Amino acid sequence: MSTSTQAPPRRSRLRARATAGVTALLLPLAAMVGLASPAEAAASATATYTKVQDWGSGFEGKWTVKNTGTTTLSSWTVEWDFPSGTSVTSAWDADVTNSGTHWTAKNKGWNGTLSPGASVTFGFNGTGSGAPSGCKLNGASCDGGPSQPGDNPPSAPGTPTASGITDTSVKLSWSAATDDKGVKNYDVLRDGARVATVTGLTYTDSGLTAGTDYSYSVQARDTADQTGPVSASVAVRTTGGGTGPGPGPGAKINLGYFTNWGVYGRNYHVKNLVTSGSAQKITHINYAFGNVQGGKCTIGDAYADYDKAYTADQSVDGKADTWDQPLRGNFNQLRKLKAQYPHIKVLWSFGGWTWSGGFGQAVQNPAAFAQSCYDLVEDPRWADVFDGIDLDWEYPNACGLTCDTSGPAAFTKMMQAMRAKFGANNLVTAAITADASAGGKIDAADYGPASQYVDWYNVMTYDFFGAWAAKGPTAPHSPLTSYPGIPQSGFNSAEAITKLKAKGVPSAKLLLGIGFYGRGWTGVTQKEPGGTATGPAAGTYEQGIEDYKVLKNSCPAGGTPSGGGTVAGTAYAHCGTNWWSYDTPSTILSKMAWAKNQGLGGAFFWEFSGDTANGELVTAIRSGLG
Repeated sequence: MSTSTQAPPRRSRLRARATAGVTALLLPLAAMVGLASPAEAAASATATYTKVQDWGSGFEGKWTVKNTGTTTLSSWTVEWDFPSGTSVTSAWDADVTNSGTHWTAKNKGWNGTLSPGASVTFGFNGTGSGAPSGCKLNGASCDGGPSQPGDNPPSAPGTPTASGITDTSVKLSWSAATDDKGVKNYDVLRDGARVATVTGLTYTDSGLTAGTDYSYSVQARDTADQTGPVSASVAVRTTGGGTGPGPGPGAKINLGYFTNWGVYGRNYHVKNLVTSGSAQKITHINYAFGNVQGGKCTIGDAYADYDKAYTADQSVDGKADTWDQPLRGNFNQLRKLKAQYPHIKVLWSFGGWTWSGGFGQAVQNPAAFAQSCYDLVEDPRWADVFDGIDLDWEYPNACGLTCDTSGPAAFTKMMQAMRAKFGANNLVTAAITADASAGGKIDAADYGPASQYVDWYNVMTYDFFGAWAAKGPTAPHSPLTSYPGIPQSGFNSAEAITKLKAKGVPSAKLLLGIGFYGRGWTGVTQKEPGGTATGPAAGTYEQGIEDYKVLKNSCPAGGTPSGGGTVAGTAYAHCGTNWWSYDTPSTILSKMAWAKNQGLGGAFFWEFSGDTANGELVTAIRSGLG
């Protein structure tokens, strides 16, 4: 994000990758028209249920049908019951219908035939906390066991209780099931999959992951090996894992941008938020970017967003993606992150410097634009991942990478339409310019009237100055205040915040922006700001810009013979002939104290991958905000 009139390279490096797309079909539910009749012998196939994900407000389930017989199956039908309050909301790779609490899944035309030993899976998203019971596969027992005429299956055991919870284990206890001819043993199910069969009424599950959520239920088997209905489930969270509750109630907002292209050359993934310790210190994530084209919100990078397969060591929960799961990529990793850190809210950010050119067409019909964004953000495949939308229209009614002539009221109309569509229970935010110069970008749009429709503005108080002015003068790219010799009046955080307040934006709806990177020039002989240069300094990914995690070692502020210091609340360093400006933990603490004194809602930063492996800058923001 940038407030300069030049296109900042960091925001223009949007990478795309081709993808075959997700094959899952999201199907509406309809009333069941008839029960399946047995198509194969009871022992010829099994159906196994697994709860793949549980995100509190819903879950993802998966059935696996396997041909255990010696002849080919020509079709399959799985039936089960859910307790009241638990239901399927969407499904893929099977036609799922219901009659009340009884659910039926029939094969599609292309996956009904199973040769001996072959298996097929289908999945669904659901709501509620219940587990399936009374499973039938082609009219017979789903476990392939015998059906005994005159021998009823056992009842459901009591709901398990959990005790002795540690980082890696939990003890489960339950009350006995009943059966007309006797209960033989019990299957213990973890997240829907059987992990043990025991004869008693207790079981200790070990080898678990610290700080992780699990769901346990129990199913009885009688002396004929018939299984009865599954008990209600109990949720268990193991201790440890460094997944504290996060910032407490009423904490200031600490929001970071996560870029979809960062998973490529930068090799930065959602798991890095956990290993760095940042996840427990932030409150919100803006996922960047979705595109704006043809008057609609569209996918930015399908491969990175929802198709990239993660190995176990790359994954947030240590579990590898499978080829047939309906959602992979960053979206699935964010889902796993939220399961471990439920305090984090995620917004999908659309636009950015490079893609802001699409807003002009979109706001010609604000209602249709808002509908397209809502339909994409609330797509059933990933609706649970996102808690709202962020619009990064960086130069409404002004010039940036392109010029926009939508008029000053266009921004307000867009935000009004977004709030009307997304409603009061979703977050609606915007990243906006910090150009407070007379007649500049803040003056070009009606940010004051629009503020009634947003939860907050991310004010992009960085990229004021940089090596797009190749000859200089050198200047801090994120000055908090003005200073003698500043190249452009109105290009600093304090004046931007003051002007937005004067236009009617409440202080609590303004977040101060922090860059996790520096801007730099080369060919500079003067240590202090205001020097001349020969061009942009070399950077790891592009000229004129470098991550904090690199600069803190390669050109530390105040730590080189050439010297450095602080100007307008931002650090600078002169190393050889290179001159860099960037924020450090020390300057961030000072800026956070200023933000609190101004009554701001908090801070945000661009972006996670510029921080150190142990999250120095995220920690400084959280410490400074309190």
